[in-house]
Formats: sequence, structure tokens, C-alpha cells
Amino acid sequence: MNERFETRCVHGDIDSSPCDENRAISFPIYQTTSFGHLKTGHNESGFDYSRESNPTRQRLEEIVSSLEGAVGTTAFSSGMAAISACFELFSPGDHIICSEDLYGGVIRLHNLISVKNGLQIDYADTTDLSVVLTAIRPETKAIYVETPGNPMMEITDLRACAKIAREHGLLLIVDNTFLSPYFQNPLELGADIVIHSGSKFLSGHNDTIAGFASSKDQVLADKIRLLSKTTGGVLSPFDSWLVMRGIKTLPIRMEQQQKNAQKVAGWLLEQEKVKKVFYPGLKNHPGYDIHAGQTRGAGSMISFSVDCADTALRMLQKVKIVTFAESLGGTESLLTYPVLQTHPDVPAKTREHLGITDTLLRLSVGIENADDIISDLKQALED
Repeated sequence: MNERFETRCVHGDIDSSPCDENRAISFPIYQTTSFGHLKTGHNESGFDYSRESNPTRQRLEEIVSSLEGAVGTTAFSSGMAAISACFELFSPGDHIICSEDLYGGVIRLHNLISVKNGLQIDYADTTDLSVVLTAIRPETKAIYVETPGNPMMEITDLRACAKIAREHGLLLIVDNTFLSPYFQNPLELGADIVIHSGSKFLSGHNDTIAGFASSKDQVLADKIRLLSKTTGGVLSPFDSWLVMRGIKTLPIRMEQQQKNAQKVAGWLLEQEKVKKVFYPGLKNHPGYDIHAGQTRGAGSMISFSVDCADTALRMLQKVKIVTFAESLGGTESLLTYPVLQTHPDVPAKTREHLGITDTLLRLSVGIENADDIISDLKQALED
């Protein structure tokens, strides 16, 4: 069978997924550390110890693999745990090129851990292919990309990056958190590994922390799973169940959030105190054509800059329906201040270069009524 995306969100790959013997509609939570053996050797069920594998987590991993078109997915305790495992694929002296428009937590990981472990990290404007090519050197092993970027919504041409990676024998790793597999499938565009912070759109309810690494190659998938077993940062059975439950409504949520975001972005463009709006669904976005050619939608993440820091701080303090908080991708709209919340560990000069200033705000548009979101932002903008 070849079920469509919405059906796979609910059922996974029907032909290959394991069936619960009691035919429970909601897949059971196997809240156990270990599984009993009937004889010596590997357990007949395929499960021994939940750090290594667990039926609930396995079911979730199969669903995410189905949605991303991966041969294998490993579920981690957080998005950062998934990213950390991917960087453990490399050895001291290896060089990785990363998008410069990148979640601040990844930059902190590199500064505190990757460099200490001997990796060489360079940040590049991956929207400019000539810059990517110039950054490649003999010890380069991978290109790591977020598209849309966080928080400036910069767009990288994934097909072109994949071509460069193939020609130079590099891995292409793509963080697909902002769009989810509903709007973008990087593996189909040539990526080798796709990363998700499952805390965001996949779970979708701001109630759990999770991460995923999906691979198109079985050797890579096996290496990442071995790393998860060894380092232990795996997703718990209960959190696996929460994400699985969230994924069932992923298409419905993504459609409504995008519809709301398009309306909010259009409204922001008309506000005198709003100086710039960064949303890949706007035709004036510099990456609009590339984005439209590699995705099925623009998503619901908007960044915008206002006239001064006082306006930004006033908005954060005055919003009522929208919540001043970190994170994104849930049913509730969240307003974030990147300079202090998501990117404080990025050097000030780098932030300034990227446009992450004290006037920049990032909005994750939820499923509330769009007019209510706009009314709330309007009163928050007022003096």
C-alpha cells in the first residue's frame, strides 16, 4: 500500500508496522526498563533493554521514517541530543561547514563540545553557493544546514547543496524543524540526515521534549542508533507516546498555522513600527523562489524587526493571547526575543552581522483565530 501523508501520520506504514496483539487504537506505552527472556541469547521479541530499544519508541521512529522517507530514524531525548549524536559521527581534525543562520544552541554545542573534541567548525552563508564551495577544504566532511534559518529565515538551496556535497564526498545534514516533514522532505532533495526538534511541530502541543535523526542510508542509520544506545540520550516511552499522539494532527495543525501566519505576516508588513518582516511565504523574501521550489508551504515561523528596542520590549510585556516564551511549533502562539533567549551565546559581532539585534522578534504562530492574534499584536504595539 502507498498511503498518503495524512494517513501515515495516524497509522504509519500499515504493511510494515508491528501490530499490538490487543489491537489497541492508541499504541501502548511500554513503560519498562527490561524485557524478559525465555532462553539465552537475544530476546525473541527483539527487545531487551529500553535504552537500546522499546516498542513504543520504535513505533514512533517508524512513523517519522515514513514521513521523511528515511530507511531509519532514532528518537532522542531532545533535539540537541540528536544533533550531538550526529556530530559524534566525526573524528578529531574533521571540518564541518554550518549555516550561519543557525539555532544558538548548536553554536553553543560547537563552542563547548565540538571544538574541545577536535572538530573544526566554520559558519558560512549557505544561501550563496560560491561561499559554500570556497569553504570546502580537504578535511571537510559535512555541510550542516537549517532552512529556513533560525531566526532570520534565510533559505538554502538544498538540491544545489546536495550536489556540492556529492561531488566532494561530504554528508549533507539538514535541520527540518521549522517546516516539519509535512512541508519539506530534505532526504528527497539529496540530504543524508534530517534532524528534528520533536518538541516543536511534530509533538505540536508544547508539552514534551524530543529529537530525531532520520537517515537515507542504512549504514548511517545504524551508526546513529549505536551512538544513542551508547550515550543514552534516548526518548522515554511516555514521551514517545506523546509525540506519536501529536503527529496524528500534524497536517491539520500545519495547515491552520500556515494560514494564520500568512495573514499575520501580511498585517505586520503594514505596521509603521515594523521595519522588516522575514517570512518565506512573502514574495519579497529573497529566498522565496528557491523555497517555493523545494517545499510545499512556508510554515508558520515569522521574524520581524521593529523601530527600536523599547518597542520590542513593550510587545513582549504586553502580549496576552500570544505568550512571551522560548520554543515554537505548538498550538499556542509564542513570541521570542532571540538576542536574549535563543542566541545569547552567539558573539555580539556575529549577531549584529546576521541582524539578531535588540529590535528583532520571532513569532511562532499557533492555531488560535488569526484575527485574535493580530488584535493582540496590535495592542502590544501601541504606546
